Amino acid sequence: MIRDRVTSGRVIRTVLPAEVEHVVALHARARATYYPGGVPQDGTDWHAAWRSALTRPDGRVLCVVEEGRIAGLASFRTPEGAPSDAVKLFQFHVDPDHWRRGVGSALHAACVEEWQADRRRTAVLDVHVDNRRAQDFYRRHGWVPEPAEPGDHHLRMRFALPRE
Repeated sequence: MIRDRVTSGRVIRTVLPAEVEHVVALHARARATYYPGGVPQDGTDWHAAWRSALTRPDGRVLCVVEEGRIAGLASFRTPEGAPSDAVKLFQFHVDPDHWRRGVGSALHAACVEEWQADRRRTAVLDVHVDNRRAQDFYRRHGWVPEPAEPGDHHLRMRFALPRE
């Protein structure tokens, strides 16, 4: 389990349940950047979804804090029915005001460190097909896309965890 880490003036730590409002706001700002027609209103109660992610005993939500503010966050856990050495990155967002500052790379490195400590071998994620910026980020960090189904709105990517 990652303990609070301070690197280059950043703190990487577990998100606290009391920070759910900040998490939901960051999530909305980040998602708004890759939906060309605006964020779809699909009825998801993001406050409830994030509260659940923050309190799940089988999951983790890490964040990067810069200047006293959450600048990035990552939510992951073993998906239902998957082997125990697999992990799914359900959410990974960097506040657009903090893009190109190394926040995402620092957060990704913290996730990989955590997954290695938990003896994970494979990580997967689903990224929106219109989110080219995220797809490029993941590719730079070693994620490989899987073949997509026609008409699918998400691309599945896989990451083989390096051995320590």
